[in-house]
Amino acid sequence: MRYEVSDEDIVKAKHPHEVFLINLIFNHILLFVAFLSASSLQEFLFVVPIVSAAILIYMLWRARKSRFTDPWYVKCHWQLAARRSHLFIIMLGVMALVILGVWIASGGNPGPQHYAIGAVGMFPTMVTVLALIIMESEAVAQAGSGVIPKWLEERYPNPQVKVLEGS
Repeated sequence: MRYEVSDEDIVKAKHPHEVFLINLIFNHILLFVAFLSASSLQEFLFVVPIVSAAILIYMLWRARKSRFTDPWYVKCHWQLAARRSHLFIIMLGVMALVILGVWIASGGNPGPQHYAIGAVGMFPTMVTVLALIIMESEAVAQAGSGVIPKWLEERYPNPQVKVLEGS
């Protein structure tokens, strides 16, 4: 549904989605590719998971804090971003398990066949990153227009908010 929301709340509601998009696009795509492709920067590849962990921890902490401090509309968008952050953490964990499994199966010395198996195992994470980018881009647009997904309305009801149009 679409609600009547103040401009200040709209700006605050966009924040979690923008931070998450920065993590996905800038950190996991641009920095990762830059560090991986430039041979002189490959030693800085460890920066990507450190920055990602910091952003994801911030997202989860801020979403928890939002339940008690933010207006209803802002709280709902923080909870949406936190739910997607949880999904991303799960996919990163699956990817790490696949990489660890390939490393163990190779005896610590992976060959070309191990890289191929690892790449197939990492594919779901790459698809998840793409899907999350699309979903979070849409969430920024929804936050800007006063829209809350139906499941969030049901989970965090607020009868005091003025409805502009139903879904």
